[in-house]
Amino acid sequence: MTAHLDPVALIGLGAALCSMSSFVPQLIKIWREGDASAVSLRMFALTVAGFTLWAVYGVLRGGWPLVLSNLVCLGLSAAILISKTILERRSA
Repeated sequence: MTAHLDPVALIGLGAALCSMSSFVPQLIKIWREGDASAVSLRMFALTVAGFTLWAVYGVLRGGWPLVLSNLVCLGLSAAILISKTILERRSA
């Protein structure tokens, strides 16, 4: 059986893939260089809060694709935020 995705679902899938993959280059750069000084702590704190709220919204609305994509983004952005915090404490 072949699943059929309508054009709106394809747009949503494309948006989710772009959002999820957008954090990977920053995270790799931080891990390779051991430096997160250029990363804004406030920006990523707000990003983590936003993805948390979107995931909760998705659960409440029963939108599991929304939940899944936002949990992936939450994990990646939280990893950047945690890396920044750890690296700042080490250099202090």
